[in-house]
Amino acid sequence: MTSHSRYNSPLTSRYASPEMAYNFSDDKKFGTWRQLWIHLATAEKQLGLDITDAQLNQMKEKMPEIDYDLAAAEEKKRRHDVMAHVHTFGIAAPLAAGIIHLGATSCYVTDNSELIMMRDALDIIVPKLANTIKTLASFAEKYKDLPTLGFTHFQPAQLTTVGKRACLWLQELLMDLRNISRARKDLRFRGVKGTTGTQASFLSLFDGDHDKVEKLDELVTELAGFSSHFLVTGQTYTRKVDYDVLNTLASFGATAHKIATDIRLLAHLKELEEPFEKDQIGSSAMAYKRNPMRCERVCALSRHLMAVVGNAAQTSATQWLERTLDDSANRRISIPEAFLTADIVLSLLQNIFDGMVVYPSVISRRISQELPFMATENIIMAMVKLGGDRQVCHEEIRVLSHEAAKQVKEFGKENDLIERIKKNSYFQPIVGQLDSLLNPNTFIGRAPQQVLRFLKEVESDLLPFENVIKNVKVVELNV
Repeated sequence: MTSHSRYNSPLTSRYASPEMAYNFSDDKKFGTWRQLWIHLATAEKQLGLDITDAQLNQMKEKMPEIDYDLAAAEEKKRRHDVMAHVHTFGIAAPLAAGIIHLGATSCYVTDNSELIMMRDALDIIVPKLANTIKTLASFAEKYKDLPTLGFTHFQPAQLTTVGKRACLWLQELLMDLRNISRARKDLRFRGVKGTTGTQASFLSLFDGDHDKVEKLDELVTELAGFSSHFLVTGQTYTRKVDYDVLNTLASFGATAHKIATDIRLLAHLKELEEPFEKDQIGSSAMAYKRNPMRCERVCALSRHLMAVVGNAAQTSATQWLERTLDDSANRRISIPEAFLTADIVLSLLQNIFDGMVVYPSVISRRISQELPFMATENIIMAMVKLGGDRQVCHEEIRVLSHEAAKQVKEFGKENDLIERIKKNSYFQPIVGQLDSLLNPNTFIGRAPQQVLRFLKEVESDLLPFENVIKNVKVVELNV
């Protein structure tokens, strides 16, 4: 059976970055199990148990050599994945066979390896997110002064700027960066706790020496690269940790979906587009089309990301007492898929922001179609300043506005309100002011100033990530 004759998840076969796909691979998972057994044996030896250097050296030497066929055969026979790999490691390192997994329960390797993989996955996500924010911030600064029509209810509203709109996206991405970084900082190691979390097996190994058991927990935690471990657990670490971490990813999914939807709407208006490559095909039937497929993919995957967190909530809620095994099969799917999906969405956003195209002429034309109606209040005020009656002026402008609107809606013509005003004798005193009264830059309020002030906050929030941003690779999409 080839890879093409069985189902492969598109998350890894089609979309995921190499680094995130590896992070949840069998090599990473079972290699981490073996590394955890080495950490445990190293710490146990340091604290006085009869474990030799030869045993440790053989474990280290054989750590990368995983016989997956043997492990699969053992699991089929024993119906226990951890013991299958204990046996397989023991065959590879026979000197150490008797001390592998000494005092531990299955969750020593399963839970701790999952915490390591989540930690490493977050360390992939956070720099990419920070870099994505930095890219979008440059876009916002570049277009901070470019007026564009604002929309409420997707109906024309007051003007804003292209850069100010991008800041609305940035604000949510910054919230995600803070949330995900907090979840990464809060992540603890399960450590060595035993079958129900009481450390009874380790207390027995060390002849009732509580200090040595606590020291063992600290040593293994340090060897695994964590600064702290849970002080209390059942057999597993609390599954609320999974819910907490995946919730931050799901929240990012909501942000990404909103941003991609906005870009799709603006692409429909031809004001802004995602990158479109030279040989890219938008439609198999309609050769002229330029579909926003990247943004559509962001929306599709973001919906999955927002949905998968429900698994973590249900699993956390339904754990019985010290543990129940109905979490296992679900978590094998939900945790990797959440991180793989978040990573893919991030790569897509980075690619979109790197090549996002703005069409100022289209934007200007749309403004010219709507601005005359918006400018009516300014025109009324200009007339009043020259001695006109506000109520009379309002009625004159109302009649002309309805006539112009009829031309647009019923006959599909351009908005000719300004021409009607110019031809109306009542408004002759302010005809010379019309150009200045219709200058779009006078309708954007403090948008440019708001952008500049907000970008200072963005810059400050990104300072802690300066070094890791430098290591983020340029995103290349394969499909």
